[in-house]
Amino acid sequence: MAHAENKYYIPHGTKWPIIGSTGLFILFAGVSVWLNGGDATLISLAGAGLVILMMFLWFSEVIDESESGTYNVQVDKSFRMGMFWFIFSEVMFFAVFFGALFYARQLALPWLGGEGNNLFTGSLLWPEFESEWPSNGPANVGGDFESMPAWGLPALNTIILLTSGVTITIAHHALKDSKRGVLAVFLALTFLLGFLFIGLQAEEYIHAYQDLNLTLTSGIYGSTFFMLTGFHGMHVTIGAIMLLVIWLRCLRGHFTPKQHFAFEGVAWYWHFVDVVWLGLFIFVYWL
Repeated sequence: MAHAENKYYIPHGTKWPIIGSTGLFILFAGVSVWLNGGDATLISLAGAGLVILMMFLWFSEVIDESESGTYNVQVDKSFRMGMFWFIFSEVMFFAVFFGALFYARQLALPWLGGEGNNLFTGSLLWPEFESEWPSNGPANVGGDFESMPAWGLPALNTIILLTSGVTITIAHHALKDSKRGVLAVFLALTFLLGFLFIGLQAEEYIHAYQDLNLTLTSGIYGSTFFMLTGFHGMHVTIGAIMLLVIWLRCLRGHFTPKQHFAFEGVAWYWHFVDVVWLGLFIFVYWL
């Protein structure tokens, strides 16, 4: 479909950002209440529902604009720049949590154990504390627990995500070569592998809570474990949903070998999710 070559599209005024922000605020408020022991299920569901509604209706408008030929080459470049900076912000987001893990393991725990001639912490406050990882803190705040072994579901999930990185790459090359059948099959395999990952992670969490006594309140190990793996799981869920939407668009004949930024943007995001998981597997599960 022809695109406007000489005009730069300026988005019209829209209500969706404020609606999405309101939904996120309600969702986070509900989750905050839940994390502090309250019951905010309805509040959380209302916030999540509002965010999902916003995404569905706003993305529908953007898809219609794309397919109508509104966007030109310059708009495509601005989309790519925006996606680049979005993924960069996500990299910094996870860097903060990896930094917290490094600080706890390599700096805080040795200091609390008395390393570096810290007389007051090592001898006066917690004289019996041993600097070992995993730890629930010098006050034994989380009780006894077991750490999550790496060579079980985490290793299987690593294989699943790495495989999904291969399948989406094959799908991308199929799109550029106009092989729509191969595109549909391998893109479907990608989001199915993503949802399988989420299902196995849910099983892993159930095992952690029921069998290992590993919870969010299990000291520094429990909090960093669930914060890192939980936020990554949320990103995998979002990525799998985006892949599902792109797959449905492919079935409807959207995208061409030269015009398919939406596909590429989701593929970039998915590869980012893969790389983050490799870091998680190495530093959270394995080492």
